[in-house]
Amino acid sequence: MKKRTPIILEIVLCIIVIGISYFWATGLLDSVYAYRSPLKNTPPQPGESLDGSHTRSLVIVLIDALRYDTSLDSNVMPFLNELRSEGAYALMHSRPPSYSEAGYTVLLTGAWPDLSDGPLINLDYAEIPMFTQDDIFSAAHRAGLRTAVSGFNWFEKLIPQDAVSANYYTQGEDQAADRQVTDAALPWLKDGAYQLVLIHLDQVDYAGHHEGGPIDSRWDAAALRADSLLKEIATSMDLTQDTLLVISDHGQIDRGGHGGQDLIVLLEPFVLSGRGVIPGNYNDIQMVDVAPTVTTILGTNIPATNEGHPLFEMFDFTTPQVDEIKTALFAQQSQLAQAYQTAIQQPVRVVEGGDVVTATQAGMDAARETRLNNQRILRGIFAIILLFLVINLAAWHAKPHFAWIMGGVVTYLVVFNVKYTILDHKTYSLSSVVDATNLIVTTALTSFIALAVAWLLIILGTKAYQFKPQLAAKTTLKFILTTLAFLAIPIFAHYVINGATVTWALPNFLISFLGLLFLIQSLMVAAIGLLLTGVSALIGLLARGKQEY
Repeated sequence: MKKRTPIILEIVLCIIVIGISYFWATGLLDSVYAYRSPLKNTPPQPGESLDGSHTRSLVIVLIDALRYDTSLDSNVMPFLNELRSEGAYALMHSRPPSYSEAGYTVLLTGAWPDLSDGPLINLDYAEIPMFTQDDIFSAAHRAGLRTAVSGFNWFEKLIPQDAVSANYYTQGEDQAADRQVTDAALPWLKDGAYQLVLIHLDQVDYAGHHEGGPIDSRWDAAALRADSLLKEIATSMDLTQDTLLVISDHGQIDRGGHGGQDLIVLLEPFVLSGRGVIPGNYNDIQMVDVAPTVTTILGTNIPATNEGHPLFEMFDFTTPQVDEIKTALFAQQSQLAQAYQTAIQQPVRVVEGGDVVTATQAGMDAARETRLNNQRILRGIFAIILLFLVINLAAWHAKPHFAWIMGGVVTYLVVFNVKYTILDHKTYSLSSVVDATNLIVTTALTSFIALAVAWLLIILGTKAYQFKPQLAAKTTLKFILTTLAFLAIPIFAHYVINGATVTWALPNFLISFLGLLFLIQSLMVAAIGLLLTGVSALIGLLARGKQEY
């Protein structure tokens, strides 16, 4: 008689998978929350201020979560499109994670999330850290300019408050809060009393999270109200002397939500109007271009960790002024490259000539990828060997019902993903995650449904209901272990590309999310599988199964 693997060993393997999946998934989530920039403790030092402001006052209106396509709709945002027709505008691109606190930090420091040291995922008010990297408000304060902020109270924690001359912060996010934010800011705009003003309107984001998302009519209604407030702000300014910038921090997926790598959440409007602006439709820009553009218009220092381009072409700088900015930019980029090289202990080689920002960022990207690839080689060798063994052992173990068990695996994957994407309207990104509890509960429910359907297929196809209780249980365990072997593929891909958890560099967010999603599935499949194993044995007992294979 063929020697079989003891059933207790298969049960122990499921328990081990539960433990590994739980601790790995929670460790991965914790590491995303805990991520800090390699430059956290060694930020580049600010350079000298530039030679004076080129506008009386620069007002930034940040309309939270305003999607680019919504901003283009003249029926929804007529005044913004009026500003667009009279000013300079472009499509702005951001990078994941597309959360507000990460976006605010990029906009105000000019550094991408891996260096900006802002939170990757929105933290509660009490946990938000203050900027460790140089920002546009600190630069303005050093230059002796008066600044003001009116908006959500997260800015109170992020921006060093000794750099803010006047402020109004609210815990509200809806239209009533936006009304209060605008009312607080309007007196600051008269006579250009403050040289840098940030006004944050949040009701569009509120509509996305709490009122059905961009596909709901309440989204457009919120955007229309925000547009009306924008008009109040603009008409309180003297745009022959002052400059107005309208931007967003991220978009939202159709049913509401953001945070991931979905294209729609990484496209934002950029509209610059008023004093000194050269009107026109410009080529696409990057979110990191906002901070250096603001500081060069104000004549302060370029933020020390800046990775973006000042948008010279949109403003009427003179040739000597452009030369001065380029000199300061060269010094800032050189210092940043040196600081990054020291922080990651990998040479940063910058090709001289051409655009200094592009060359410097290419050198930093290459240094980061070199170090990452060196780490990926060993992980890849280990993962490929282990995955090869796991899948082959699972295939061998699935005999003599290999075809039915593989059919069950495919059925599980199809049912899970159909329910996840089509029925639940979720994306494979953090944008669909309300919170950790919701992610776990919805994944558990979807895994249970998919696993139950696949299990029934196998029970019926193999006629396991006619087996002796132990053999019926063993058939189910073979299916569970084979499913776990194939669920390991995206987990191992995440491990190779990103490492087990987030450490000194940001992960590939799509692969990282799939790794997390499949870790949760593995935990659920192993746990539910043990339950189904008991049910299989009970069926065999009730049916007085006698058949062996």
